[in-house]
Amino acid sequence: MGDHKEQPLRVGAAVRRRRRALELTLAVVAERSGLSVPFLSQVENERARPSQSSLERVADALGTTAVELLAAADPACSVDVVRADSGAEFTPEAHMRPLVRGHHQLHATEFTGDHEEGRELQHRNDKLMYVADGAVEVEAEGRAHRLGRGDTLYLTGGVRHRWRATVPDTRVVVVEVADHIEAVEDRQTFGRR
Repeated sequence: MGDHKEQPLRVGAAVRRRRRALELTLAVVAERSGLSVPFLSQVENERARPSQSSLERVADALGTTAVELLAAADPACSVDVVRADSGAEFTPEAHMRPLVRGHHQLHATEFTGDHEEGRELQHRNDKLMYVADGAVEVEAEGRAHRLGRGDTLYLTGGVRHRWRATVPDTRVVVVEVADHIEAVEDRQTFGRR
């Protein structure tokens, strides 16, 4: 239960991501694959499941393979449990683990220990940092922000920042809108609504 391997894959999202990355329209993919635009639209929106033959034709039209599309597919589940002892990745100074598996609209990562303080970060979409334990210092927009246990910091997309743990064994949870999501609107237009 909650294991991705138990869930059917949603290949439509992988097809859409690949098509958009190549800046192709559905009409172009339809022409290249010999499949109809309505069928491809249904596949991308998970309303139709392509046969192996159709998936191979779509993959060819997108310059990839059916295996690669399936590997990039999202699991068709709405609930997934990530256990505390799974998914850990170690670096020399820090311990980090993803809190969300797969290719989704949100990324969430837990960092334990120090972080590459000299590395400047800038994300396309919004980001939230939550200090679960310890303390961090975040430099953003020319200001230093000191955060302690239970504090959060919200950064809008495009803000350059860097952060570092100031206490040993600090734990920080970072949640951000995935870069493949078009979540950033023109802030001037948004303010006039």
